[in-house]
Amino acid sequence: MHKLSAVIITYNEERNIARCLDSLAGIADDIVVLDSFSTDKTEEICKQKGARFFQHKFDGHIQQKNRAITFAQYPHILSLDADEALSDDLKKSILEVKKNWTHDGYYINRMTNYCGQWIKYSGWYPDKKLRLWDSRKGEWRGTNPHDKYELFEGDKATARLKGDILHYSFYTIDEHVRQVDYFSTIAAKARFEKGEKVNFLVLSNALQVKFTKHYFLKLGFLDGFYGFVIAMISGYAVFLKYAKLRELWKNKK
Repeated sequence: MHKLSAVIITYNEERNIARCLDSLAGIADDIVVLDSFSTDKTEEICKQKGARFFQHKFDGHIQQKNRAITFAQYPHILSLDADEALSDDLKKSILEVKKNWTHDGYYINRMTNYCGQWIKYSGWYPDKKLRLWDSRKGEWRGTNPHDKYELFEGDKATARLKGDILHYSFYTIDEHVRQVDYFSTIAAKARFEKGEKVNFLVLSNALQVKFTKHYFLKLGFLDGFYGFVIAMISGYAVFLKYAKLRELWKNKK
């Protein structure tokens, strides 16, 4: 049976981390937490739960997640965020993979809990993620804050597991709005540094286009009130990212 390291990055996750670590019991042979100098009880909880705890200054989601892998004892990695946990069906699937590892990486569906409600449409489910892999076959890439794990060219044999990663995202709408403000700033700066621009026509239609996609095309209306909220905030997030990007170019001039 293959040994498995679970890798998690954290910052002030005392509300979520215990649930995440508890779900790994009997699944992970090694649990690594790379923390960005939390000021709450994250460190205490992690050590109580038996995780190996390390700290490093946060310099980007992609950078921190690649760094966290270097602390793992085993090359086969299960990557989780602190606000995620494994469903029972997913635990069974991972145990089977440990007995017979046949692919370079494994995709897993993620289901999100939003303000106490599981979101089953809105473009949020199934939210397919590559989270179980041989770390010698890939690395975290993307554009901050939207990281994604990618396998190297030639190492792309993948499968999809049964079960879900349970994502406990936002407890209130206010939390969602505050994260959108934070992430849109990071995304705008990343695009600015790449020299990307956006014209006014795209900016002026960004909210409407994104709302239509999530609420109608992705059946967000079937998620009720929170489906509407998600569609609106998703549209606002794109608008804010583009508006901040234009502002960066305006200030440069």
